[in-house]
Amino acid sequence: MNTPARIEAVAAPLPYSNLDTDQIMPKQFLRIIDKAGLDRGLLYDLRFDETGAPRTGFVLNQPAWRDAGILVTGPNFGCGSSREHAVWGLQQFGIRAIIAASYGEIFYFNAMNNGLLLVMLAPDEVDALLDQVGDPARNRIAIDVVAGQVHGAGGWRAGFKMAERHRRMFAEGQDMVGATLSQLADIEAFEAGHWRRHPWMRDVAAKVRRRLDQAQETSA
Repeated sequence: MNTPARIEAVAAPLPYSNLDTDQIMPKQFLRIIDKAGLDRGLLYDLRFDETGAPRTGFVLNQPAWRDAGILVTGPNFGCGSSREHAVWGLQQFGIRAIIAASYGEIFYFNAMNNGLLLVMLAPDEVDALLDQVGDPARNRIAIDVVAGQVHGAGGWRAGFKMAERHRRMFAEGQDMVGATLSQLADIEAFEAGHWRRHPWMRDVAAKVRRRLDQAQETSA
């Protein structure tokens, strides 16, 4: 069963290091004003040749991995520029999770905040998983967010850690707004305490607005 807290899918091996956001989503696909069609641009130069024909040797063009929902890739995935289109393109293509030893920092938070799960494993664990999912007979794996484990074929497993706020978001199926609203009681308590400690601040904005209006009237 697939939920935000447990993802089970075919995993595609992508053994490239330092795949940056420009490669994940080339610049020619950034001209649109919405997210539609970004799946076409995902890893375009790896998936297609100069004529636009699919590269048959590339893993995502091969039948065993064409419907992959998980990528297992090399270190520093998503480095480079801040390009949220890269995250959107991955999601539109059907990718729900990525497993690597490390990620570009901005990409990591863009992905997690958009609901694209990024799992970090030790380099030797990633290598073992790359070898495993490269076999069509063993390419289906599961990620359990609550337990913090990746499950592979033949009982293989590896543990991972993540920030508690991100774990809660995936475990409860929340987006950023939902995660904020889940802490509404604490936010309201903080606000009430703030106004008790600083009552004079309540009217600051109104007073500034009045002074600006008066200054404009005087200069008119």
